[in-house]
Amino acid sequence: MNQTSELQDRSGVPGIPGGVSTERRGVIHSWSRTLIPTAKDAPSDAEAPSHKLLSRGGFIRRVGAGIYEYLPLGWRVLTKISNIVREEMDAAGASEFLMPALLPTELLKETGRAEAYGDLLFRFEDRHGRDSYLGPTHEEVITDLMRGTISSYKHLPLNLYQIQTKYRDEFRPRAGLLRCREFLMKDAYSFAMSVEGPGGLNEQYDAMDRAYQRIFERCGLDFTRVEAESGPIGGSASHEFMVNCATGEDTILVCPKTGYAANVEKCETGLRKHDFAGDPSGELEEVHTPGCPGIEDVSKLMKVKPKNMLKTVVFKVQSTAADLEKYGEEWVLAVVRGDHDVNEGKVRDAAGCPVALADPEEAKAKGFAIGFVSPRAAVGQKGVLLLVDPDAAQGVDAASGKPMFWVTGADKVDHHVKHFNWVRDLGKDPVEAERSGDKFLMVADVRNAVEGDPSPRAEGVALEAKRGIEVGHIFKLGTKYSEAMGFEILDEKQERRPVIMGCYGIGVSRTMAACVEMSHDENGIVWPAPIAPYHVVLVPMTTDPASEVMRVACDLSGRLARAGCDVLVDDRDERPGVKFKDADLIGVPLRIVIGEKALAQGGVEFKARRDAGKGEVVAVDGVVEKCLEHLR
Repeated sequence: MNQTSELQDRSGVPGIPGGVSTERRGVIHSWSRTLIPTAKDAPSDAEAPSHKLLSRGGFIRRVGAGIYEYLPLGWRVLTKISNIVREEMDAAGASEFLMPALLPTELLKETGRAEAYGDLLFRFEDRHGRDSYLGPTHEEVITDLMRGTISSYKHLPLNLYQIQTKYRDEFRPRAGLLRCREFLMKDAYSFAMSVEGPGGLNEQYDAMDRAYQRIFERCGLDFTRVEAESGPIGGSASHEFMVNCATGEDTILVCPKTGYAANVEKCETGLRKHDFAGDPSGELEEVHTPGCPGIEDVSKLMKVKPKNMLKTVVFKVQSTAADLEKYGEEWVLAVVRGDHDVNEGKVRDAAGCPVALADPEEAKAKGFAIGFVSPRAAVGQKGVLLLVDPDAAQGVDAASGKPMFWVTGADKVDHHVKHFNWVRDLGKDPVEAERSGDKFLMVADVRNAVEGDPSPRAEGVALEAKRGIEVGHIFKLGTKYSEAMGFEILDEKQERRPVIMGCYGIGVSRTMAACVEMSHDENGIVWPAPIAPYHVVLVPMTTDPASEVMRVACDLSGRLARAGCDVLVDDRDERPGVKFKDADLIGVPLRIVIGEKALAQGGVEFKARRDAGKGEVVAVDGVVEKCLEHLR
């Protein structure tokens, strides 16, 4: 057996935090015997750095819109991420299993999510006319499994997880693996009979929280744990795990003093002063604004800044007739400044009842001129609550000290009014209404937070904005799915109760892409050692099997593998420059160049991918320890 073929016969499994394991043997692959189709140019549709570099580096290949093949380099990275996930999930007490991707739609109909997912769901009929779908997530499927197998509290607590391909019919797939139609995901589901106490939801949630932090730390990611809204999954509480990078698609708001972090949908704000009192800025003046229901259109037509406009959004209380009597209102009007966005979750919390954006036709039938609604629409209306954000609840311009100039809808289609004044135009004193606890009006935080808002955790400190990519999300589902699907079991008192659930997801393929977004330079990817496809790339300057260069390459690769390193030997018949550029492009953490000149000095050229400039000559006998030192 010649030296080149001997390199190809070595195999093993990589290992533990820090990137390598001295207890297991690493693998040795030769470049010429694996598929690494590097390219100078990125695909024409690639915009995100991860899409460009993973494509150019031969990690992925596009098959169709939002559908990718994972080539050997890409699959090695995904496997390493998956192995870290498995180790930490197992250590946290979860058990792995596998559910199908092809599923009967009647399961989704039990929870109403067949309609809620809408066009995002890959849905079809088979040859027998059975309605089926490809799973974007598996809450209903796992609940169906559990209700058919678990009957007593004695079987709980329990946590099951899978690593499975998921599907989402994105209208415009983009950014490569960050927004695609087929993706690899780890999803876990916990089951308990209580929220508090041993084995309860909170204990399981906290265990998953800790496991997720260990997973992303082991993957070598710079990440932030943030408070988040539950979104379409539902539930009472959730946290996201965001990889920090300038190209991130999500905004994170952070308190620099306390470390508090949340996404814009969930982020609280500190106290913001408000005062309705103030003289009018002028006589109320109606302006014809045809075809301008939006803030930007009105702003341009009336030549007024969005921050001087009031935006009133109509919500419908989502309750039964019995609940309406309890909550006291059927409609909620949320008012924010024109340059801000209403937050549905905060509206729900402030109103103290479930709400949803009102159906336009239903709201019009009630008398609301959708697109042209003003705060006055709540006056004299039974069952209507007016929620005003503090920034909108101002009678005086804080910067100039002059009466606040407001533009708002005229409650008439195609019309707005100038010089709106809270005290004069509501017909009742909002200051007195707020002071007396009049249910007609409340001032509350009902908008998305923005950079510069006061921190909710430290007085006098402003929130700062960061960009991030979501790679993990954990939810306290409660009984949302168990109640909808009739999953009840006997408790200690032999009474039937719905089981309390948690849900915990990690985007495995998304994590790979997010890592590239976080860690790359002008030359290519810079992988953290734990999830790099290989730890070391050996670049012999000649591929002659009888040469001293190849003898040393064979010896070094074997020693590195026995030390736990995964090794890629670039045995291609290519110019050195091509090999160096490709090594930088695919982002292997360490590069060792073996040439006659360095060997004459008893060494090889050693270079870490993260280091600029040229490499250093290291003695052959010391290069393995040098590699291990860097990888640790």
